[in-house]
Amino acid sequence: MLTSSAPWEGETWVDGLSKTGRVRTLRWDADDPALGSRMMADLDTLQAEGWFISGAVILAGSFPESRLGTWTQESLDATWRLNLGFPFLCAQTLAPHLAEGSCMQLLLDTSIHRPWLQRLPYSAAKAGLAALVPGLAQLLAPRVRVVGHALGTLLAAEGSKAAFLADRTLVKRIGDPADLCRAVRFAAASPFLTGEILTQDGGRRWIDR
Repeated sequence: MLTSSAPWEGETWVDGLSKTGRVRTLRWDADDPALGSRMMADLDTLQAEGWFISGAVILAGSFPESRLGTWTQESLDATWRLNLGFPFLCAQTLAPHLAEGSCMQLLLDTSIHRPWLQRLPYSAAKAGLAALVPGLAQLLAPRVRVVGHALGTLLAAEGSKAAFLADRTLVKRIGDPADLCRAVRFAAASPFLTGEILTQDGGRRWIDR
């Protein structure tokens, strides 16, 4: 597991995996000025220890509200560093360590289809990741495939109205982490799929605002 978030202590699903010896956690800080070299050193160490990377799913993001008129250079840098720069560096560092025939997957969201007007810097970062998917697919072919996932609401944010969000989809429900898991497994097991972005939003983008 590669994470820029807080450590996973107390997460029961991680504890369960750890008991089997199947998990090694690398914690990378998006604000670390030596991030690139730290990433390479960590992965070189894993390789030397005999760890084998058969695929990767990259998710990085913060979701700040950022209205027009409030943007500053500092706030834009912070938003783009985590939401855009960090996934770019992860992809670049992981690419040479991925086994032939593996799939690198990047998690985006549906703001690439309908930018969120109160979060335009965030939406712009995700649009940049959307361009990374076909670009990397071309650069890494045929050894590694690259697939993106544009996600709608999977878990309602605290304080949000899940029923309202569900009503804004064609299927009348919000997503579930299991929906994402199925898509990730499908992409990993589909050797003729690369350079594409799969959208799971329950049909939200086809409903008028």
